[in-house]
Amino acid sequence: MTVASTPLEARTDRVVRVLAPISLVHSLIYATLLVAMFTDGPESLRSVLGWSHGLLWIAMSLVCVTAASRRLLPVRTALAVAVLGGVGPFIGTYEFIRLRRDAGATIRSN
Repeated sequence: MTVASTPLEARTDRVVRVLAPISLVHSLIYATLLVAMFTDGPESLRSVLGWSHGLLWIAMSLVCVTAASRRLLPVRTALAVAVLGGVGPFIGTYEFIRLRRDAGATIRSN
């Protein structure tokens, strides 16, 4: 758990803590969808995974862009999720991991 020095940093930390696991789940759904598509998995599975990926991408995009406009999330992360997340949610997940790692390094250095 990180210690934030300002209320804004506390809100940013909370946003990242909530969105990072959701982004990871989105990446896992997408990876499973890719496997199902390449191995010609059952149509019902591909449909559920496809809809899950699409709806999660839309929701994550809206939340991330809103958080970035409120300065609770870096624009780079919001763009990674909103622009690249439809075809590669792994990039957004990487950005959240990077944010958490950088926040931890900042706390340890203070």
